This record gives sequence, C-alpha cells and structure tokens, in this order.
Amino acid sequence: MENKYAPIEDYDYKMIEAYIDKPEVTDWYVDTFKRFNINGVDVMKWKWSWWAFFGSVFYLLYRKSYLAAGILFLFTFVISFIPIPGPGLLLWILTGGYAPYFVYKTYKEKRLEVEAQVHDEEKRFETMRYVGGYNDWAIWVAVIMHLFFWIAAFSMLGFILTAIGLAAGNAVQ
Repeated sequence: MENKYAPIEDYDYKMIEAYIDKPEVTDWYVDTFKRFNINGVDVMKWKWSWWAFFGSVFYLLYRKSYLAAGILFLFTFVISFIPIPGPGLLLWILTGGYAPYFVYKTYKEKRLEVEAQVHDEEKRFETMRYVGGYNDWAIWVAVIMHLFFWIAAFSMLGFILTAIGLAAGNAVQ
C-alpha cells in the first residue's frame, strides 16, 4: 500500500519548525500537517488536540489563526444562547478535533506569502518565525477570562443561595 501522505522534506520540516517556534512540539505539528496534505491536496481531517479542546478560541489565538478564532468566537457566542448543553459541548469537541487544521491552513497561507516575497532560504525561516510562532498574551487572556467566569459563577451561586435562604426564612415566619 502506498503512503498517501505527502513526504516531508528537510526544507518543509524547517519551515514548520520555524512557524511553530517550539521545538518540543514540532514533531507533533509535522505529523499533523502531513495528515492534512494527501498527495499534494489539502484535506480537512480530524486530529485530536487536548490544547485545542480546552483552549478553544484561545488555542487559535495562541497559534495566530485569527480568522478561525474570530469565527469560532462567533459560533460560541451564538451557541451560548441555546439553553441546552448539547450544542456547546459538541462545538467544544469539534474544536478539539478540527482546530489543528485551521492552524495548518494559516501556516500554508503564511508560507506561500513568505515564499513569494523572500527568496533567501534562511530569511524565509526567520520570517516564518516572525509571522508564525505563538502569542503568550493569549494564555494570559484565557486565564483572566476563566478566572472572571468562575468568580462570576460562584458569585451568582452565592446570590441565588442567599436569595433562597432569605425566601425560606420569610416563608417560615
């Protein structure tokens, strides 16, 4: 059986490595990106990422996939108005499986742009590091947003329990 995944050349590996800019996860992204390119054709496929699952929009912001992050934010916002938990959970799971593909698509767009503009190979790697990489601020925004959410949730819970307690106390009198 022939290998349907596009082979990865040294240059391709270095471009992905430069774009990801985290040597400890480069191999994961190389293997993932190979899955999305079958015989030179881009194909959206499922590739699970716990970081994408738990990070959701923030994972995409961290990986500089701004358009995908914006669209996911809009979906999340709209789904938040549905009063049952199923659609939100489904979106969360789909994000864990498909968000790496959107990082790949951003990588491909940036790579084509860099290759069209920069002709020196070393400068290409340097430029990919600059246009790719990651946003540390996305982690801080995620932490702050989650803290805000949990503080608000516990505050509302305390308010509700206090209101129930007051109502029960007034009912007894």
